[in-house]
Amino acid sequence: MTFAEKLKAARKKAGMTQEILAEKLGVSRQAITKWETERGIPDIDNMMTISTLFGISVDEFLSEEKTAIERKGYLYESTTEYDIDGRKRFDMKFGGAARLSVTGTDDEKIKVRLASDEIETLTQDFKVKIDDVKGRIDVDVKRQKRVSEATAKEFVLIDVFLPNKYLSHVELGVNCDELYISNLQCEDIEFDGRANSLTVDSVIGTVEVKCNLDMMITCTRITGAIEINQISATSQITIPDDFVFQSVLKGIGNTISYEEAGEAAEDFSTEDADNVIELNGMRSELVIRRTKEVF
Repeated sequence: MTFAEKLKAARKKAGMTQEILAEKLGVSRQAITKWETERGIPDIDNMMTISTLFGISVDEFLSEEKTAIERKGYLYESTTEYDIDGRKRFDMKFGGAARLSVTGTDDEKIKVRLASDEIETLTQDFKVKIDDVKGRIDVDVKRQKRVSEATAKEFVLIDVFLPNKYLSHVELGVNCDELYISNLQCEDIEFDGRANSLTVDSVIGTVEVKCNLDMMITCTRITGAIEINQISATSQITIPDDFVFQSVLKGIGNTISYEEAGEAAEDFSTEDADNVIELNGMRSELVIRRTKEVF
């Protein structure tokens, strides 16, 4: 297992959220996300604290303990591919998953990979159906009745690779813990479902979020807009220190507030900036947090 996998496993075994672990270490939640997605490792002070916290030596955390099959990926995998011949609208429904990652590529095909280290019958229990209708690609992950939604949400990982040159609109439906959207170039990307955390990285276009859970959103790089539509939710979005944006407040009874370095701050949005962070819906709160940390 890699350090990222060991850290995530230790955190979950201890019953900690990323937010709780971040508080114990005195770092941002985004730092935990970065470490758990193999985009960096802690410095020596944080590494020692993590070691003490979970009772795992630093050497054990950093040593590579992969078997031959683990080096190839997860123990159980299923990949479905389909060639695309023109610009399409992508309508995708995935059901339950522990994590959904959607990434734009330079290829001319869509690829859907299901993976798990726990479900031996993955290929029998989950089927990927891709329908090519005029002007639209429909993607559905069908779960057999003998597998519960709770099992899928705990043990199934889904990676989707989309051809940027053929994207006109992307619609995502999923019930997951973690959602990642990266390297997409699309006019409109719509998420309508449930996710505890969302990471948006290197996206060109508008990301629409329709989710009534309290969400932790991390925006590392976007050229366009993030539009959040919620009812009775309290969410946070963390942005880099150099991200220039205008905030837009719509809906009924909504509020936007700001934080910097963990403290309440004055409005640091920029009127008429090209990038937009928008809150819509009813009776919801959005905290926009700025960090100097390099994602």
